[in-house]
This record gives sequence, structure tokens and C-alpha cells, in this order.
Amino acid sequence: MDSVNLETLRQAVAWQAAGLPVTLATVVRTWGSSPRPEGALLAICGDGRLAGSVSGGCIEDDLSDRLRTQWLERPELVTYGITADQTRRFQLPCGGSLSLVLEPLHAGSRLAEALARIERGELLARRLSLATGAVELLDSVPDTAVVFDGSRLTAAFGPRWRMLIVGAGQLSAYLAQFALALDYRVTLSEPREEYRASWTLPGVEITTEMPDDAVAAMRPDRRSVILAAAHDPKLDDLALIDALHSDAFYIGAVGSRATSAARRERLRLFDLDDAQIARLHAPAGLPLGSRTPPEIALAIVADLTARRNGTSLTAAVARPATESAACPLARAA
Repeated sequence: MDSVNLETLRQAVAWQAAGLPVTLATVVRTWGSSPRPEGALLAICGDGRLAGSVSGGCIEDDLSDRLRTQWLERPELVTYGITADQTRRFQLPCGGSLSLVLEPLHAGSRLAEALARIERGELLARRLSLATGAVELLDSVPDTAVVFDGSRLTAAFGPRWRMLIVGAGQLSAYLAQFALALDYRVTLSEPREEYRASWTLPGVEITTEMPDDAVAAMRPDRRSVILAAAHDPKLDDLALIDALHSDAFYIGAVGSRATSAARRERLRLFDLDDAQIARLHAPAGLPLGSRTPPEIALAIVADLTARRNGTSLTAAVARPATESAACPLARAA
């Protein structure tokens, strides 16, 4: 789950542990251009404090005012932006609207238990009955952030996306920072001790296995991203060979166009056909003219985000004459 929702859950659990009344609001449906996606969370404390976000602020203010005067006894569905007056009042863009489930937390809400499992890196679903307020924690997780049938809300929690980065370095650190904020569980594969010694970013699992073993241990699926950024063909290619045989959502490699062309020729020697090699994004990322490590990381994460949202921007961005999304530190293979 993204970092905003995780912080919202932490704050809600802390308020509840302090004996304060808390309502959890979850975006369950959106129409048009809504401010926040389905699954976005807002925690509202009984003393008026807020954590998280479901809009630009107007809906938060309205919910806070409403709950100060009338605390909920059971979950409730509310909708904003249905009328033109509501759209103007709550400043929803482009005529958008959204529905939220408001859930007063109680001893049986199991939010602290869910949070503990999330922070152990587990993926789970939390199912809420609107009729009774009862909560179940499930190991079977829906493909979408939320599933709402009008009477039950099932929300996915935990790291629904995974990223394996091959090679520690400045670019990898920026990639990991972006990824941690965007719903990824990040693992770094770095068998070189001297490179591991310089890695200081918390929140990333580090494996000393060779990259092909790290890919095998990951068991890549359609929510997996594998990025080769070691700048050493002996390591990067090991990961890519196994990754291109997998169901990974995105497989990318950092490097110049010349390096990428040479890499593709090498990969043809390892029982990979044209269709498999065509899945490789190299140079990885959108053609933004990136040169510095943070710019390259941004280009890669932007491409990932667009593709996760069903939008490919590559064709819409004209590639400049200079190299783009190609790591300036990459060595020619």
C-alpha cells in the first residue's frame, strides 16, 4: 500500500490505542476526475484531528464537522459531487464525484492486527460488513485496491507490488526511495560486499544472492518489477535472463542505447526468443532527457506508474537527440 495510506493506518491505530474515538473513511467509488483514487484512506479523530486524504481538503472539513456533531454508530456510505452544487462546494475537478465508506472503529475492527501484519511485509485483505461493523482479515486479496458491493467492503492492504533492484548505487537508492512511497516492497540484490557497505537506505530488504537466484526466490508475477542497475553485465544479464522467462510486469535495464543494443544481442545467446527480448525495457524509463541519478530514477518510476495505470506515454514523448533515461555511469558492455 502507498505510504500515505500506511501513515493513515498508523495514526488511526495510535489514536484508538489512546482511547480516542476514530472514524476511518475509505474511497470506494469514483466517477470522472476524482481527487483521490479508490482505496484512499482518511482517519478522523474525535477531537477533530485528521490523517490521510480523500480530497483537496473540502471533503475532509465537511466530514470533520459532521462527525463532531453526530458520531456514527455503524458504518455508513456517503457520496460527494453528485449535484453541480456539491461539485462547486467541494471543489471536485471536472465534475468528478466519489463515494466513501465511513467506519467507526471499535475493539473488533482489527486494525492494529492488520497493521502489524502489513509492517511484517504481509499482503492481506480486510473485509467490513456495513450492516454489523464486523471485520474479517483474509489471506485472499482482490486484484483491485477495494471491492465494494454495497453491503461489504473488501480492501487490500500491504505491499501489493514488488520491486527487485540489481546493484547498489546512487541510482538504485533513488529508485528505492520512489518505490517505497509508491506501493512497492523493495529488495536489493547485491552480492558485492564493497557496494553493500555503502547502502544506507532503510526499509529495503537486501540479499547477497547472485541476481539469478534472487529472481528465482522472488517468483515474479504480474505485480513484480525487476530492474538491472548494477552496471556489470555479469550481474545484470543473470537477472534479466531469468526475469524474461517469468511473468514479471516490467523488466528494465539501465544503460545507453548502445549498451542496450549490445545487451539484447547477448541475451539472444541464452535461449530467449524475440518476443521475450521485446519485453525488455532498455534503456528503462520514459525519454525525459534524464542525466542525473534522481532524474533517471524519476523517468523509470514515471514509466512504471503510467503502465500500472494502463497508460503508455512513450509514444507521446518525442525522444530528444541526446540520450534519455540512460545512466551516465553505465559502462559499455
